[in-house]
This record gives sequence, structure tokens and C-alpha cells, in this order.
Amino acid sequence: MKKDVILSLRNITKRFGALVALDDVSLDLYRNEVLALVGDNGAGKSTLIKIISGALIQNKGEIYLNGKKVDFATPVEAKRAGIETVYQDLALVDTLNVANNLFLGREEQVSLLGGTFKFLKHRLMEKKAQEILDTLGIKIPNIREQVKYLSGGQRQSVAVAKAAAFGKNIIILDEPTAALAVKEVGHILDLVKKCKQKGISIIIITHNLEHAFMVADRFAVLRVGKKVGERIAKDTDIDEIVKLITGGTFVVSKKGERKIKADSM
Repeated sequence: MKKDVILSLRNITKRFGALVALDDVSLDLYRNEVLALVGDNGAGKSTLIKIISGALIQNKGEIYLNGKKVDFATPVEAKRAGIETVYQDLALVDTLNVANNLFLGREEQVSLLGGTFKFLKHRLMEKKAQEILDTLGIKIPNIREQVKYLSGGQRQSVAVAKAAAFGKNIIILDEPTAALAVKEVGHILDLVKKCKQKGISIIIITHNLEHAFMVADRFAVLRVGKKVGERIAKDTDIDEIVKLITGGTFVVSKKGERKIKADSM
């Protein structure tokens, strides 16, 4: 049975002067799957997701969304197409409360006197915000609380909830479990699974392969700007993914221990 491709990247190349950050990368994202995009620092992961989300424009290559060629000149255009990205800095405003952060840039407003005066519908946004959190099983004691008073896991949850609420097609998560406590990590990974259950396709970037294996259906591995492999999660293991990331080979010691020797580049 042929899988339904929601996002298709073809021969994506990105240069910054003499530096080739991405070199002829082709990749598909299937509908309702979690794709782990992994690789070492400098592999090109961040550059690739910035191109998908409209923050960067490729020098070469094409992007197709639901079978139609798209060219995102700005992140706003990608958002309008249903692609939401949660970067490591979360893009939350500390001095705004949870509800206002969820609707930041999409505020519910009422206009008076032909649009001369505009007022925010705070109660409506709070009601909708609570519904969004409840749907995803996110527990925030007070949605009127400024986000600067929330824990790291709660802040991450709010950012993911915002993406899930407005990302009709794709959510991209950049290191969503970094610097979180164990309990908070579990909650974020559960949140990823719930987003998938809603029919959303997800790209997750993480250096923590154990976390990736808990949620990913498939792995795509980048190394020095090139895609060096794809693996179905249930058909591979951490050793093989690390080997692809490092470009190394397995070495078995006299004690029978398997170690990876990285190839020199």
C-alpha cells in the first residue's frame, strides 16, 4: 500500500558563501507520522527545517506540500499553509499569560466604529485556550499566569499546544526535550504522540536518540549537509543510527563489546 506523502523535498541545496550547508537533500514526510531528523552538530538539520518553515530560502531544489509546489518566502507563508515550528527558544513572551501566548499573532478581536477601535476578546481566548490544553491533556493551573512563572516542561507544553492548535499539516519540533526533567520529558513525548493521533505529521529534531525511539516512526540521518540514510524505527536500533550519524564502523573488542569507530573526514 502506497503511503500518503504530505511533504516532499527534492534536491534541496543551501549555501552560505563557500559553505555548503545542505547538499542535494531529498526527503519525504508521510501523513500522520513522526519523522526523527537526526545528525551531529553542523549536519544541516536546523538549516533544513528553516527552509521548510520559510525562515530560509534554498539555493536549489523544490518543496511540495500535499502534491503542490510551494515557495515560502517568509515564516508567515509557511504558517498559513499549516506548518508550525517550535524552536528551542520557544518564541513565547514571558510577560504574557498562557492564553495570550497561545493566540499571539492570531488574537480574537472585536471592532467598533468601522474598525476605528479594536479590543481583544480575552474571555473568548481564555475559553478556547483551555479547550486546546484539555484536548491535549496539558495541565496548567492557571492560564492567566504569565509564562515566565511556568516550569520548563509547562513552557514547552504551551509552545507545542500552540503549534498543535494551528499546525493543520505539519509540526516541527527542534530539541523539544532538551534541558527538561525526566517527568517533563515523558509528558512532552506523550504530547508528541497525541499530536500524531490528531492526524498531524511531525518532524522532531533531537540529539537524544532514546527519546526519538520512543515516538518516531522513521529516522532520516544527515551528515555534513548530506542525507546519508533513512530507517524505519522498528527495523533499526540506536547502534545503527549512531553509525550513520558518525559515518563510523563497528569495532568489537576482545571482551565482545561493540564500539563505533568514527571515520576520519
